[in-house]
Amino acid sequence: MAGKGKRDGATIVLKKIEEGGHGHHGGAWKVAYADFVTAMMAFFLLMWLLNATSDDQRRGLADYFAPSSALGRSSSGSGEPFGGKTPNSDGDMVSDNGAIRVELGRAPVRLDIEEEGESDILPEKAAQKPPQPLGEETPQVSGAVAVDGTAQPNSTAALSAEQLGDQTLRAELNRRETQAFERAAEDLRRQVQDDPALAELGRQLVIEQVPEGMRIQILDAERSPMFALGGAAPNERARALLAKVAAIAARLPNGLSIAGHTDATPFRGSDRSNWELSAERANAVRRLLLEAGIGEARLQSVAGHADRQPLLADQPGAAANRRVAITLLRSQPGS
Repeated sequence: MAGKGKRDGATIVLKKIEEGGHGHHGGAWKVAYADFVTAMMAFFLLMWLLNATSDDQRRGLADYFAPSSALGRSSSGSGEPFGGKTPNSDGDMVSDNGAIRVELGRAPVRLDIEEEGESDILPEKAAQKPPQPLGEETPQVSGAVAVDGTAQPNSTAALSAEQLGDQTLRAELNRRETQAFERAAEDLRRQVQDDPALAELGRQLVIEQVPEGMRIQILDAERSPMFALGGAAPNERARALLAKVAAIAARLPNGLSIAGHTDATPFRGSDRSNWELSAERANAVRRLLLEAGIGEARLQSVAGHADRQPLLADQPGAAANRRVAITLLRSQPGS
């Protein structure tokens, strides 16, 4: 509405502007507010679930929202929250669908024999009849016939599986030890033959397998003695030969036994005898082996036998009866 008037001959025009209401701004803010309220409700619901449920229940809930499992054969979820169980159900609210189950069976019986480069005992060897000492027979399984006609073994005569396993183990250990002795003997013979200074002494070196183990004997020969006549100190050739023996013996873990022997020629006009001489020569060999690196703990015995165990019984004065024997003992005596 406008008003008009005159003042001092001038025309004055008055305008009055009436402002209307604000226009419509839309409802986008309502959507954002609703999303915010929903998010806050979800957040508080999550906080309540974390506080009101146990670890197993939470795992069940997580299992429900992860229905597929690469390790399982079927879907992990059951189609309902908490694995289909409620707080009033018995048991934990967790689904084990898709879990890996480990079932333990009977462990196979194996013989634990540790040796580098060797395989385990073959089944066919383990099933073989174990060797028996001479003069003993394997007990036979005798049995009686039961009412139903089946044969019942006699427990007093039957060998238990543990006994059979122990005998088989002993036989296998003995076989492997024998093979180790054979390889050591071959190496010693080859080293002596390949050494020009010792090649001629090969015939004075006797290596053999005996029940006690592997025996290495160094013999005297006519015009080629290992010790001076009546003396206990080995000469240079004997020292070189004993060094070869010590190198081979150092590669094996077996204990050692040293024995000295003489011929039947007695001492004349002296208080010494072949007993002292044989023992002194065995002790001299012991010192040489220790100097070559053999451990003191491996030595089991050092003895002198004089002329009581001649190598050539029909020739008691033969030079070959004057000898020193070094025996690598078996780990299982009598096997």
